Amino acid sequence: MESSKVTGGGGVQIHVVETGNPHGRPILFIHGISQCWMSWERQLNSGLAKKYRLVAMDLRGHGQSDKPRDGYVDSQLWADDVHAVIQKLNLDHPVLTGWSYGPLVALDYVRHHGEGSIGGLHMVGGVTKLGSDDAMAAITPEFASILPDFLSNETEATMRGLQGIIRLCYSPEPSAAEKFLMLGYNASVPPHVRQAMFSRSFSNDDLLQKIRKPVLITHGDADAVVKPAAADQHKAAMPHAQLHRMPDTAHAAFWADAGAFNQRLQDFCESL
Repeated sequence: MESSKVTGGGGVQIHVVETGNPHGRPILFIHGISQCWMSWERQLNSGLAKKYRLVAMDLRGHGQSDKPRDGYVDSQLWADDVHAVIQKLNLDHPVLTGWSYGPLVALDYVRHHGEGSIGGLHMVGGVTKLGSDDAMAAITPEFASILPDFLSNETEATMRGLQGIIRLCYSPEPSAAEKFLMLGYNASVPPHVRQAMFSRSFSNDDLLQKIRKPVLITHGDADAVVKPAAADQHKAAMPHAQLHRMPDTAHAAFWADAGAFNQRLQDFCESL
C-alpha cells in the first residue's frame, strides 16, 4: 500500500492510498461522511487488486487529509479535490466509486469537470441532494434520530452519534477491534466538518439526467441510513444505469458481503 499527498482545492492536502495492479483500470474509492480510506479495506485487500489499480482518498477534513476550519460548502472545492487526485496520479478514466456522501463528491466533480475523464460512476448507498424535504425523505428515521448527536459539539453526545452511525452502517456487528478502529477514524473528524457538510443545500436532479457514462447503483436492501427507495429514484433519473440490489445487507454493503460486492464491481469494470 502506497501513501501520498495531493494538493486539492484551495491548497488543501488530500491523503491518498494506492494498491493493486499499476497497469489496471483505476478505481477511485470515495468514502462517506466521518469515515476514511480504511472503510474500503475489504476492497483494497481483495482479489480486485490483481486486476485493478485501487486508489482511495481521504476527503478533506477526514483521515490524514488536512482539516481546515472552512471549505466544506463549496462544490468547486470538492470537485477540485477529486480532479487533483485524478491528475496527479495519472488515473486513466477511473471508475468513481462513492459511498453514502461519496456520490455527492463524485457528482461535484462531474458538475465542474465533466465526465469525459472518467470511465464510469458507481453509487453505493448514495444520496444526491441535501438540505431539502426531498433530501430528508431519502434518510431513514433511524439515521434522522441520531443526527443531533452526530452533529453535536459536545463530546459525550458526539460519541453517542458516532457509535450510532457505526451501528446503523454495519451488519453483521463488527468485532470489538473493528469497532474501536471505526470509532477512532470517525472521531478524528472535527464536529465542524460534519456540521458544514450537512449544511450544504443543493440537488443534482438536473445533472443526473445528463450523465451518459456507464453508471452502477448498488444498494443494500437492509440499509438503515439511506432508504432503498433512493436507489429506485436514481435509476429512474438515469435509465441507462445498472441497479444492483444486495439482499440482507446494511448501509456498508461493500463490507457486509464484500465478495458479492467486489464481483459485481469487477463485472461493471469489465463491461466498460
